[in-house]
Amino acid sequence: MTRDFSSTKPLRERLSGGLIPAVPVPFDRNGRLHEAGHNSYLRYMSAPAIAGVAVWAHTGRGLLLDDETAGRIMQDWRSALPDKALIAGVGAKGSTNENATALTLKMAEAAINYGADALLVYAPTWLRNHDSRDKLIVEYHARLSEIGKPIVLFYLYEAAGGISYTKTVLDELLSLPHIVGIKVATLDSVMTYQDIAQQLKERHPDKLLITGEDRFLGYSLRRGARAALIGLGAVCCELQCELMAAHTNGNQERFLELSDAVDTLAEALFIEPMEGYIGRILMALTHLGVVPVEAAFDPWGPEPAAGEFDRIGRVVNALTACTS
Repeated sequence: MTRDFSSTKPLRERLSGGLIPAVPVPFDRNGRLHEAGHNSYLRYMSAPAIAGVAVWAHTGRGLLLDDETAGRIMQDWRSALPDKALIAGVGAKGSTNENATALTLKMAEAAINYGADALLVYAPTWLRNHDSRDKLIVEYHARLSEIGKPIVLFYLYEAAGGISYTKTVLDELLSLPHIVGIKVATLDSVMTYQDIAQQLKERHPDKLLITGEDRFLGYSLRRGARAALIGLGAVCCELQCELMAAHTNGNQERFLELSDAVDTLAEALFIEPMEGYIGRILMALTHLGVVPVEAAFDPWGPEPAAGEFDRIGRVVNALTACTS
């Protein structure tokens, strides 16, 4: 039986201190779901002490999957992790606010029907240059809040492909009903992360600051994040679960040791071209023996650089050896 996360408090408590991997989808060279790789990955992720998973997020190409594949993926994760939180990425690639809002609401309804416990809302990038951008950003999230399911906001600043929210907009969004917290992924703007962390601490202490910072995970925890929803968590998640536990328990020596190891992994996977990180995660899973090499393809990502597969293998093997 699945847990009851119908209100924000139980979900907030369940996620606090936890790792929520944003999971990829194994595809073959022809862009088809690789059945064996997918099933093997489900088994792999059922073992670690994660708080839940984020499906249909960017790592899982949520806005690009066809309806049949998307439904299959969500249902399989629900079945594989019945006692974990299942967070569904929802959004749209619509060209107008009315069109995009309708598509997002439709995606949210499908996610709930498939058993999702909460919604992770993609940034409404179609509003980036709109004259009424701030007003419409709040209205868009308010419409989603009316669904009544717990919502995780998503701050991805514009240089990373998202949309920047002013402090006023953030205050309004965090004050909406059913908001669990906010995932912050600034990629290379530590200042932006620090400012948002301070705003939550001072004005919204009841909301979860959820780090999306793959490249400075340890530091983001030290600056107030109480959960991590990251693509990096899709591989070597035991390592990251232990990192978060060491932080929660105040074991600073172990925390620093693990933080260095996690940074080594992130620095191997989250590099330019950044869109290639999904394929690199799948390559890492291949080296770990989780998915076969023929399942390590991202149909929408760039071609791997020469020698990249072997480079990732060396990092993963060295990391496994030094942390086992």
